[in-house]
Formats: sequence, structure tokens, C-alpha cells
Amino acid sequence: MKNSKFVFNKISKLFEQGLLSSIDLTNELITILKSKRDEIVFKMKLTSKDEFEVLSKRVENLEKKIEKFQNKKKKKTKRAKRS
Repeated sequence: MKNSKFVFNKISKLFEQGLLSSIDLTNELITILKSKRDEIVFKMKLTSKDEFEVLSKRVENLEKKIEKFQNKKKKKTKRAKRS
């Protein structure tokens, strides 16, 4: 319940500030969720902070590569052959 209140408070603050664009809203929600994920991992003490930073950088790089690959895949279109 506490976590849901946190998320709802953040969303209400966004609306109050006038962030009505869906892109801005999604980016802000992703940022909030990532910060909550980081807090949970730190509380669980699964890894040290240095290890976590290195691993998160690697994950970000992999996500960028995947996104670039998906964008490249979408851009390629096949042409029909003329006879």
C-alpha cells in the first residue's frame, strides 16, 4: 500500500506541474520505477553499490543495442521485383 501511495503521489505531482504529454509522462514513470527498483535492490543488499552501478551500465548499453537493432529492423522494407 505504501508503494502504491508513492507512485500515485508522483503521478499527481506530474499532473500538477502540467506534464500532460504522454511521452513526458511515460519517461517520468519509467524513471520513478527505476529508482524504486534501485532502492529495493539496495535494501536487499544483493550486490555492492559499485557492482550494481557497473551492472546497471551494462544493462543500459544492452537495452540501447536492442533498441537500435529493432529500429534498424523496422526501417528495412522489401521491394517487389519487377518482371
